[in-house]
Amino acid sequence: MQRSKWLILMFSLVMVTSLTLAACGSGGTSGDPADEGTSEGDTATSEEGAPDEVQELHITENQEPPDLDSAKSTDSVSFTILNNVNEGLMRLDENNEPVPGMAEGEPEVSEDGLTYTFKLRDANWSDGTPVTAHDFEYAWKRALDPETASQYAFILYYIKNAEAYNAGEAEADDVGVKALDDKTLEVELERPVPYFLSLTAFATYLPQKQEFVEEQGDNYAKEDDALLYNGPFVLQNWEHEAGWELAKNEQYWDAENVQLDLITVNVVKETSTSVNLYESGEIDRTQGLTSDYVSQFKDREDYQERMEYTLFYIVPNMNNEFLANDKIRKAIASAFDKEAHAEVILNNGSVPAYGLVPPEMPGPEGQTFREANGDLKPAATVEEAKQLFEEGLKELGLDEPPAVEYLTDDTEGARRSAEFMQEELRKNLGLELKINQQTFASRLDLSREGKFELVLSGWGADYNDPLSFMDLFITDGPYNDGDWSNPDYDDAIEFAMTSNDPAERMQRLLDAEPLLIEDAGIIPVYFRGQGYLWQPYVKELYHHPYGPEWSFKWAYISGKEQ
Repeated sequence: MQRSKWLILMFSLVMVTSLTLAACGSGGTSGDPADEGTSEGDTATSEEGAPDEVQELHITENQEPPDLDSAKSTDSVSFTILNNVNEGLMRLDENNEPVPGMAEGEPEVSEDGLTYTFKLRDANWSDGTPVTAHDFEYAWKRALDPETASQYAFILYYIKNAEAYNAGEAEADDVGVKALDDKTLEVELERPVPYFLSLTAFATYLPQKQEFVEEQGDNYAKEDDALLYNGPFVLQNWEHEAGWELAKNEQYWDAENVQLDLITVNVVKETSTSVNLYESGEIDRTQGLTSDYVSQFKDREDYQERMEYTLFYIVPNMNNEFLANDKIRKAIASAFDKEAHAEVILNNGSVPAYGLVPPEMPGPEGQTFREANGDLKPAATVEEAKQLFEEGLKELGLDEPPAVEYLTDDTEGARRSAEFMQEELRKNLGLELKINQQTFASRLDLSREGKFELVLSGWGADYNDPLSFMDLFITDGPYNDGDWSNPDYDDAIEFAMTSNDPAERMQRLLDAEPLLIEDAGIIPVYFRGQGYLWQPYVKELYHHPYGPEWSFKWAYISGKEQ
């Protein structure tokens, strides 16, 4: 497809400005080492004003969406697109609360909290056909079908017999989701789930039209014309690894309240390019800034910072004999300066991570989880880490450590972070890291396939509960890429997933977290913050701490034309 005139101009500008930056000695950068998280529901507003006549938003993204099939998507780039081109029973509002989407109102909930009955509003797909309850039943069961091999099937396990069906131990008809008629969807849960309505705003809970999915076959969701849309926008002009556009969906049930006509997103891996496009007025919001740009712009009025419910962490591959040694892993966990990494390398509001669960996640009795469990800092000093490392080498019969591959993304920010780790471990342990930078999609694939030694991974909360992080590391879990295993941890997570006792459930989660961290099953690095340049004429652009990262439905432009 032909890209818009704006894109042609933009790429011309990129060529000129990149040369200018090189001459000035400012190295190109690109946001964070990976991009998988969310942030607080905020708006970029100044004084409210009337919308401009031209309602177009121009932004950059540093990654291509790996998979736009909502049954299979696993990353924040894809989730953001899906949240804006499709709509579930509910969607998150500016306060991160679920509000009716395809549902015409709040569902009817049984007294025992196990059965939800949703009535659907009159709404159409982008092809003009109605969205029905059958589309939800089909999509959810498709995600659970073992043949789909969805890594996010687990987020549907709250539904009765969903896990059993996904494991091949029940039939599709046994799953507790049923279209009673075109406008009525009944959902039966395994146990009461207080955040279930928020879950129905998540990508895996989006509807899919069976006839269209089957007609597209293997091409489904691979191109913009291989998807149907029922949300505020439609995807168009998707050029892989280059960019895409979101255009207002005139078939959307609430189209009269969608003010943006067009959102243009371009894949730009260099932060320097994103900043230059912003400074020249070609884009309205940058992607996340790296430390040098944060230092340069943090005192400007159009600089904004967000703290996210997102953890970045190093995963050791337990199938690697060297890293399977617990003393080696614990030494690595203690041998780099988390504060320096957050404050110097990132310098964007990110904070050192001393646990699995982010600081803002709720815990027991009015506390946050981190307040209740404290900081799980490495027990060893750098000198003690060196001693641990030597003991590990001796146990393995090694005089010298082997070089270890460090898998990360292909952005400039990822390279800076990896080089910091490389220098720290070389200096403090004599361990050599071989940096392997891959595209976002390739890094995800290599991680899932276990084709790594150490990998820097990221996870953003799917819903507002510690379990959104803690269930990642159960034995044989779909996101337990390093194959760490601990039966006591598994028991605690199983209890938390099935218990109706909130206090005991939370205590078991608190007790489980140190089992993972103290064994260096993963090595937390930082909880992500993001710094942006963000034009004040961009109004009501919401940023969520969990689930989909961005909502464009209510955004508009006011004051750019002045």
